[in-house]
Amino acid sequence: MDTASDRDLLETLKRAASVLKARDLPFALAGGFAVYARGGTSSDHDVDFLIREQDASTVLEALGEAGFRTVTPPEDWLVKAYDGERLVDLIHRPVERPVTAQTLDDTDQLTVQAIALPVISATTLLVHKALTFGEHSCDFATALPLARSLREQIDWPRVRREVGASPYARALLHLLAELDVMPVGGARTRERTAEHE
Repeated sequence: MDTASDRDLLETLKRAASVLKARDLPFALAGGFAVYARGGTSSDHDVDFLIREQDASTVLEALGEAGFRTVTPPEDWLVKAYDGERLVDLIHRPVERPVTAQTLDDTDQLTVQAIALPVISATTLLVHKALTFGEHSCDFATALPLARSLREQIDWPRVRREVGASPYARALLHLLAELDVMPVGGARTRERTAEHE
């Protein structure tokens, strides 16, 4: 992530994370920047954090007091904050699954641009990505770099269990197996962490 836009988004990420940490509000980095934090290949046009739904109003209040412009959109699965024109999505129900304490425990403390913050697991990242696919949106090209670059960190049997009800997600896993990205049989691979200074 070397463009000026990426650097600006990283500053927004750091600023928002610092506010949430200072207020002791539970959260986790998700989306493309979580892939980046784990050493993977990704790009994104905004910052994604997972929060619990019961914390949404407190999170917006904290960010508003810090100078962010906050928005409660019509969609009922997230709230938003803007740092100038840069967007922070604060998601409390990704892929129709509520964020819980267990969700936020499935993280590692990683360092992104000199700030330590909780980052969701590579397994959860792939599960969320796989469950976004459906008959109206099924571009596997967005999932392949994630799976390839984080393959050693992914609990493949858990991915199979969690996405098994979705034929689109099963098709993605079949493709990943055919491309030798996912181990045959979905064996679990070694967890690892990454640090970006």
